[in-house]
This record gives sequence, structure tokens and C-alpha cells, in this order.
Amino acid sequence: MYIAKPVKKIAEIVTHPNWDKIELLAGGFLLGTAGLKILGGKDAKKLYTHTTAAVLRAKDCTMTAVTKVRENADDILADAKEINEQRAAEDAAAVIEDVVETAEESDAE
Repeated sequence: MYIAKPVKKIAEIVTHPNWDKIELLAGGFLLGTAGLKILGGKDAKKLYTHTTAAVLRAKDCTMTAVTKVRENADDILADAKEINEQRAAEDAAAVIEDVVETAEESDAE
């Protein structure tokens, strides 16, 4: 019984084929075959080569720009750190000066 159902289904497909599906399958096969021929031709390979070369040139340009941006960012970061170090030194000097003044005032009393 279990085998009979699939056999009946196959027999039904063979005796009453759905031509719309068969036509779509055949059309897809033909387009796929033609597409492979077109994609594998000399002109197509030449196009792929030129496109790849253009992409590599664009990549080089982009990497050059990124490198410049990184260098500028590093310079800005170094300058900002220097400014913060100067401020910290000034703040430390101000605190020391305040402590000295406070100590002198308490000694004077």
C-alpha cells in the first residue's frame, strides 16, 4: 500500500503531464545554458578583468584616504593629550600654591 501511492502519482504525472511546468523547466534550462555561454566568453572575461581592476583602484584610493584620516586623527589625539597634560600640570601647581598659602596663613596666626 505504501509503495502503491507514489507509483500511482508517477503514473499520473507521466500520463497527464502539466505542460506549463515542463515549458518553464525547458525555458530555464535553455536560458541557463545560454547564460553560461555568455558568461564564459572572451568579452565577458575581459569585462570582468576591467571591472576588477577598477574596483582595486577604488580600493587603493579609499585606503589612501583612510590612512590620511587616521594620521590626522592621531595628530589631533596627541595634541589633545598634550593640552590635558598642561591643564593637569597647571591645576596641580594651583593646588600646591593654595596649600602653601594656607600653610603660611596658619603659621602667621
